[in-house]
Amino acid sequence: MFLELHILQNFAPSNLNRDDTNSPKSCEFGGYPRARISSQCLKRAIRTYFKDGSLLPPSDLAVRTKRLLEELTRRLEGAGRDPEQARSVVITALAGVGFKVVEEDKTQYLLFLGEREIARIADACLQNWDSLAAIAPVEPGGTAKQAKKTAKDQVPAEVAKTLNRGLDGGKAADLALFGRMLADRPELNVDAACQVAHALSTNRVATDFDFYTAVDDLKPEDTAGADMLGTVEFNSACFYRYSNLDLDQLRQNLSGDRELASSAVAAFVEAAVRAVPTGKQNSMAAHNPPSLILATLSHAHPQNLANAFVDPVRPTDQGDLVHNSIRTLDQYWERLAKMYGAADLEGAWVCTSHDHVLGTLAPHNVESFGDLLKGVTQAVSSHLAGGAHA
Repeated sequence: MFLELHILQNFAPSNLNRDDTNSPKSCEFGGYPRARISSQCLKRAIRTYFKDGSLLPPSDLAVRTKRLLEELTRRLEGAGRDPEQARSVVITALAGVGFKVVEEDKTQYLLFLGEREIARIADACLQNWDSLAAIAPVEPGGTAKQAKKTAKDQVPAEVAKTLNRGLDGGKAADLALFGRMLADRPELNVDAACQVAHALSTNRVATDFDFYTAVDDLKPEDTAGADMLGTVEFNSACFYRYSNLDLDQLRQNLSGDRELASSAVAAFVEAAVRAVPTGKQNSMAAHNPPSLILATLSHAHPQNLANAFVDPVRPTDQGDLVHNSIRTLDQYWERLAKMYGAADLEGAWVCTSHDHVLGTLAPHNVESFGDLLKGVTQAVSSHLAGGAHA
């Protein structure tokens, strides 16, 4: 069963997601230049909102970090252990599970670990303190494969087994949603239950430039000119955003915990709607909520509706950019329904600030986002519990 989200969101002038030249990310679609927000940027905003919006407790979340040594050492200090000895024990313990610490007391790459996994490693360090403390740690600096193997082999098999036992994803909702890849421990990889597409503008977009100056408040009155100047690139676009969630994969990733899976879905839907990337927001304040949210629950293969906008939407006498984008999406939905049928559709909910525009989607219209969220959550919970569908 797949839950899919289709969102239309019109942003005021902004630079929410920059490339390596500080320009707003873009691409060509349908033969026209479009504004783009990367899927990585959107997922980061969603993950951050889980915590900032208090949608899920910290114990049900994960962290992505290279600073695991620092975090674990801090926890062991909090348990009354000597800081230097704690550091040595953690280095040895991490080597025992294949996470070697290299330069600047960081792991070789970002690790995505659930809060429960980190807590279990700390507990294992405390439980096996004497065994780990007796091993001379392999200090940071080397990166060779053989050095990693040597460090791992130093840890007694039973201790390593205890450490590894806790690396099961920790039932972290965001880890279950977005998956993880650990290069040195492929058996610990988690297949993502969620796919997030790059957001694309429904309209053709050109980049604009803001020339700015700053004046020194304390400069003498007779000094002419600005004391700092520069340019910032920006655009304004109506974005089509798409994501899908494999409910059965999510339940599997969370070790069959249906209640947590239901909570994760509700948190994901709310965060996907409310979270906004933070790029240049202090300068632009583009806090524009979506104008349309469409959620569907289906047995069919997921359908990204971006091709509704192969021909860029334009403002006309009949409607503005948002109005026409909603109408275009509605009409494309109708064409796909005629072509492929809708027998696999278990439920659909749409809420919009332009409900008068809806045609084929009108029967699925609900009054508010709260109603949409409630309907989706109830249907998902029913599926996960093995009951009747929406």
